[in-house]
Amino acid sequence: MATLPLQPSVPLLENPPRPDEAAKQRRLLHRPRSWRGATIWFAAILALAAGAGWLLRSYTQAVTVEVAPAQTNVAEQVFGLGTIGADVQSAVGFKVAGVINEINANEGDHVKAGQVLARLDARDIAAQVAIAEVGVQQARAAIDKGDADMANAAASLANAKAIAARRQTLVKEGFASVEETQTLVTAQRVAEANLNVARVEVETARSGLAGALAQEAFEQATLDNYTLRAPYDSWVLARNLNLGAMPVPGQTVFTLVDPRTIWVVGYVDERLAGRLRVGQKAEITLRSEQGRRYPGHVARIEIQSDPVNEERLVDVAFDSLPPNIHLAEQAEVYITTGVLAQAVKVPQSAVAGLANDQGTVWTVEDGRLHQRKVSFGSEFLDGTLPVVGGLPEGAKVVTVPTNGLRAGRAVVVASGPSP
Repeated sequence: MATLPLQPSVPLLENPPRPDEAAKQRRLLHRPRSWRGATIWFAAILALAAGAGWLLRSYTQAVTVEVAPAQTNVAEQVFGLGTIGADVQSAVGFKVAGVINEINANEGDHVKAGQVLARLDARDIAAQVAIAEVGVQQARAAIDKGDADMANAAASLANAKAIAARRQTLVKEGFASVEETQTLVTAQRVAEANLNVARVEVETARSGLAGALAQEAFEQATLDNYTLRAPYDSWVLARNLNLGAMPVPGQTVFTLVDPRTIWVVGYVDERLAGRLRVGQKAEITLRSEQGRRYPGHVARIEIQSDPVNEERLVDVAFDSLPPNIHLAEQAEVYITTGVLAQAVKVPQSAVAGLANDQGTVWTVEDGRLHQRKVSFGSEFLDGTLPVVGGLPEGAKVVTVPTNGLRAGRAVVVASGPSP
């Protein structure tokens, strides 16, 4: 019997689709895609509607803004940076050469006018002063002797005159000879001459005393040059020599400053210096005492400016000198050039088109937004600008512009307006 060849078996589906479901799937695969486009357009329309609604609400709903309040008694100030200095500063030394054998002051000491700072070895000059004093004493003694001689001569003259007068009377009466009378007259003349000599000797002695006094004064002045004294109430800034040093005439031994003239030499931008006046109030901050301000005033405005940095030099004095002051320390000065009775301070970020002290700002007027072109004054130290013109009465300036601002839109002012 012939056998048939074996055929490979076809795998059977576990869940073969039914004829109706298979047809449905074929119809879905070949269905038109028009429904997908309709869905996309519907979603786009919804999005546009939502955006239009959001825009409508954003333009019709009131926006919240911050405004600048009106402030009173606002100080206009100019800033300057400088260092502590002194108007009166002296380099003092001896007028003569010598060896320093005494020092009585040191750096940081406060000394009084006339107080001895240092001395040179002056034993030789002291001896010369002593000799001059002896010369004065001798001159005084010569005057005393001359006065005595003159008194004696005057007495002798008076006696000679009396005797001559009596002799002349006796001659007239015939009781004395003429020769005796002539002898007495001659004696009287001699006494007169002696008196004149005594007077000349007294004048000579007086001249000698004047010369001795002058010599004594010269020697004493020379001796004084060996003593260095403070010329005024001062503060010792530096001591340059020690004991045993041999300074030459004019060499600096001490550097002194007058504490009453200590001030800040400040540098102010020339663009702001036109508002400065002598006597204006100021505040001084030392670099070593940040956060503390000492009261002061403008004492002097220098004639010459700094052409390189385009700054003007201003000397600001302390009303009361701080107890812990150091020369050459850096300091800041804040000079009050004026006070505004009322001012609206606007940050520059809130100003559009700022030029020539003019710019445009957003304002709140009767609950609505407006744009106004206003004028500004000098810039404050914090960078804000004061509105000086163009702002309607009752209008408030917006300090922080936000998105969505447009003229006429309703606004709500935020509580606690920005300063």
